Amino acid sequence: MNNPTPTENKSPEVESALPTPLRCLTGSLMAGGLTFALYNLTSSISQNFADRPLHSNNPTVLNISVAVRTLVVGMSTLAMVVFGIVAIALIALTIQSSIQQLTKRSST
Repeated sequence: MNNPTPTENKSPEVESALPTPLRCLTGSLMAGGLTFALYNLTSSISQNFADRPLHSNNPTVLNISVAVRTLVVGMSTLAMVVFGIVAIALIALTIQSSIQQLTKRSST
């Protein structure tokens, strides 16, 4: 039917969808900002939990409370780490796409 052949040139829409260094850097700054915000949130949550000890004699209540606190801090930390890795990866992609653009300009 309409299967493209490998020898066809890329359309302008496909060319504009490729990452530019500016787009990568902007995404990296946004992910870094979210990482910083999530770091502050995680720190605040863990400090809040540390300041308010559990008051109960029931071991089941204590176990569930500790599990919920661990899950809340763990999920916040996981989100922070994921956004941090994305920020670092986008910085690396910025460097890679900058190098590719410079080599493409020097070869033409």
